[in-house]
Amino acid sequence: MTEPLRVVSIGGGHGLSSLLNGLKCYARPQTEGLQLEITAVVTVTDDGGSSGRIRREFEILPPGDIRNCMVALSEDADFLSQLFQYRFSAGRGLKGHSFGNLFLTALTNLTGDFPDAVRKSAEVLKIAGRIYPSTAADVSLEAVLADGTVVCGETKISRSKKRIKAIRLNPARVKPMRETLEAIERADLITLGPGSLFTSVIPNLLVSGIPKAIRNSPATKVYFMNLMSQPGETIGFLASDHVRAITDHAKGRILDCVVVNNAPISPAMVSQYAERNSTPIENDIPKLKKLGLDVIEADLLHAVRKVRHNPDAIGRIGYELAARGRARRLGAGLAKME
Repeated sequence: MTEPLRVVSIGGGHGLSSLLNGLKCYARPQTEGLQLEITAVVTVTDDGGSSGRIRREFEILPPGDIRNCMVALSEDADFLSQLFQYRFSAGRGLKGHSFGNLFLTALTNLTGDFPDAVRKSAEVLKIAGRIYPSTAADVSLEAVLADGTVVCGETKISRSKKRIKAIRLNPARVKPMRETLEAIERADLITLGPGSLFTSVIPNLLVSGIPKAIRNSPATKVYFMNLMSQPGETIGFLASDHVRAITDHAKGRILDCVVVNNAPISPAMVSQYAERNSTPIENDIPKLKKLGLDVIEADLLHAVRKVRHNPDAIGRIGYELAARGRARRLGAGLAKME
């Protein structure tokens, strides 16, 4: 009853970082309620930019998404963000690289193991949680488009103009980390998203054993719905289309709840995004409920120059759902005893 509430957040990119940033304040002792214990499970299929170059040149997992999670969970996020997100603007071989990516690369070379480098980084930087790559294997993404065309690589998939039918890993069968499965088994809440559906969220569900572990866990499982459609991935997708894609790739239902935004996006912002062929996600709530999901509607918007999730809002909802998940776990435990 007094143990910390355990949250496992699965995803990648800036969406996962926003959620972790919002959950972080609950990882300290609370005046009311239990403290959070946070575990982030992060996709490792990025092949572009600094991460892609490091992946090819040093043959290690791409560090970019994990770097963002470290910044989000750090005690001094402002300073660490400036340091870890700093990109070299000049220098042969350095230009375009971020300091955080080089830091993780150096530590990987010292330890000889990328997951171990991530663990040691978390200790050095006093991260408010644990961060695991979804797999330690060297994997890439492949997308099967609606016309049957196969596109290889996360960067090319994101630039695709045609609807994505399915995503798969190459190699197809890779193992998760043992610590990931243990965290999922012990979780009170498991979150997916927000973030790029096909290149940040779903790739984690293609790692052997992860969907089964989520399905078998007594935790509450929630998907934080994206705010806008993403060119190259989810043009024309309704909220229910996101859920169906997750269900299809996980080979069965794994979600209990969906959190959607109910605050209006300004016409000026809608117009700005429309120029990039991106539109607000239509929350077809009756269909979501028909899929057997609880739907939580809230103002999730962050008052910035881009359409982004408010870390405080989604963090607060995550904490409340973790408390609900703990009650559910206790109920399941009592039922087994009877």
